[in-house]
Amino acid sequence: MDKFVIHGGKKLEGEVVISGSKNAALALMPATLLASGKYRFENIPDLRDITTMSKLLEMMGVEIEKRSHTMELNTFRVSKLEAPYEQVKKMRASIYVLGPLIARYGYAKVSLPGGCAWGPRPVNLHIEGIQKLGAKIEIDKGYIIAKAKRLKAAKITFDISSVGATGNILMAAVLAKGTTTIENAAIEPEIIALAEFLVRMGARINGIGTTRLEIEGVDALNPSDDVMIPDRIEAGTFLVAAAITGGSITLNGCNPNHLTAIITKLQETGSLVTIGKTWIKIKAHRTIKPVDVTTSVFPGFPTDMQAQWIALMSIAKGSSVITDTIYFDRFKHVPELARLGADIEQDRNTAITKGVKKLIGAKVMSTDLRASASLVLAGLVAEGKTEVLRIYHLDRGYEHIEKKLHSLGANIRRVSGKEY
Repeated sequence: MDKFVIHGGKKLEGEVVISGSKNAALALMPATLLASGKYRFENIPDLRDITTMSKLLEMMGVEIEKRSHTMELNTFRVSKLEAPYEQVKKMRASIYVLGPLIARYGYAKVSLPGGCAWGPRPVNLHIEGIQKLGAKIEIDKGYIIAKAKRLKAAKITFDISSVGATGNILMAAVLAKGTTTIENAAIEPEIIALAEFLVRMGARINGIGTTRLEIEGVDALNPSDDVMIPDRIEAGTFLVAAAITGGSITLNGCNPNHLTAIITKLQETGSLVTIGKTWIKIKAHRTIKPVDVTTSVFPGFPTDMQAQWIALMSIAKGSSVITDTIYFDRFKHVPELARLGADIEQDRNTAITKGVKKLIGAKVMSTDLRASASLVLAGLVAEGKTEVLRIYHLDRGYEHIEKKLHSLGANIRRVSGKEY
């Protein structure tokens, strides 16, 4: 099992290209089930989660060919309307096949999802939304079994904004009979990307980019091509990497409009941030000011950046309070950061971080995707050697992160070994 060995203390300098969005790709790939034909996607990141989704779709009969960052999908021969536990357990986004399958074929058998090892992340919003569209659903031996001759329009209001449920219901509703409304819909860039892709396929959707979506169902859709939007969480992680190491880097191929909350908070720490249409430059201040953060749905500060922010605040000059209002128990990185010398007190969904003068390298263990990123960031600034174990979590969501960091001057390398 691979690990990262990091020798901290190097300021990051230079330029880095941001990869395509993992979460956008994981939504658009199952959307191809909605219409038979050939699709071509550009700017697809080379990630473990993309491979997992590809294997799942291939098991259903989708033909997929990936060359570099281009993916071609052929959905002419879809024959198996099931997402088995063996694949779904690897990644929660696999549940995205539920909406397209029930909408197009009138049947879906999808295992209850797995994914990151932290906290309950219920799929009840997905199930309730599909039921409101007229599907009969039962849970049998860990599987969601959905049946419907044809889905019918409904008014769906989410108690809480959910990216996954919004995407799934959106994909189901585009082929439902009548006009469906989704209230309190997620407005994350990945949902906007999905909606715009569906429109190119022939869907009729109003309110894209707002919390109220109106979907007029159509009888059939047609294949379309697309280019993935930049990955805003990868971009945010590299911005924090520059800040934590006292460096100066330029991010190319990104969308600053997707990162407003992160940029604002980094400016409050003292970092100088300048932006262009598709680039961001950050120059860190030698002293990191403490800045409180409360996560919220887009356009607020993303929960997927909470762990990285705690790592940055661990060496700030003063105390900060980080509260996660999205996932209350997403703090497994806290005890691992403490192994590096961070002074963090956790109270339920809040971490009170008292900045220390320096972190000291140690052996730490990754527990989930974003927690892993926080440990790498801490290792970049820690004195001495840090070993980050179980980095397969990172491979799920960051494309060759060690190579990109190395190109910016970090002393980091991937090592194969037997440690767990």
